[in-house]
Amino acid sequence: MSHLVFEALGARPEPYAAVPTLVFRLGITETTGEQVHAVALKTQIQIEPRRRHYAPPEEERLLELFDRPHRWGETLKTLVWTQVSLTVAGFTARTVVDLPVACTYDFEVAAAKYFHALDEGEIPLLLLFSGTVFVRGETGFSVEPVPWDKELAFRLPVRTWREVMDSYFPGSAWLRLRRESFDALHRFKGRHALTTWDDAVDALLKQAGEEAPA
Repeated sequence: MSHLVFEALGARPEPYAAVPTLVFRLGITETTGEQVHAVALKTQIQIEPRRRHYAPPEEERLLELFDRPHRWGETLKTLVWTQVSLTVAGFTARTVVDLPVACTYDFEVAAAKYFHALDEGEIPLLLLFSGTVFVRGETGFSVEPVPWDKELAFRLPVRTWREVMDSYFPGSAWLRLRRESFDALHRFKGRHALTTWDDAVDALLKQAGEEAPA
């Protein structure tokens, strides 16, 4: 029976994808000498918030996700980020593959809220592997499952995620509104002859007594 060992070799932004994409570089080693014909690999990526420290500004931005820090013993739970499928070509002994992961800047999604809240350091991730291994033997092909205990901790630099988003949305963030809210904001913008949506939001912040960005 084959035995696969997974190794994290790094991560980088993909500059030519149709959507914001982060590419994880994975090493896969088969340790028994079996010839792997292919692997139908499934990867669930989880965020493990407990595995890093947070500065006070980050704590404030994480309020919506985890409440106040004094409650984090109860609320700081693992978040499922995404699930990705990849077909790994055949190899003997070892191969290196790219695992593309599409990223979103939708702030209705918990992962995007978490990533955006971080100023620096690393994002603690856990990659959980499953799927099917197709092995070429003397009597033909055999089919084996990727064991459920195959997992890999990886610390993604915050700057790498920001590079992905900055390449698609430079200096910007996305906020989804109900159509009624958008229409009301549109009317406010027109009535006050404001040039941009930023100007409209800044004006509303000032009316509410909040400090608008310089």
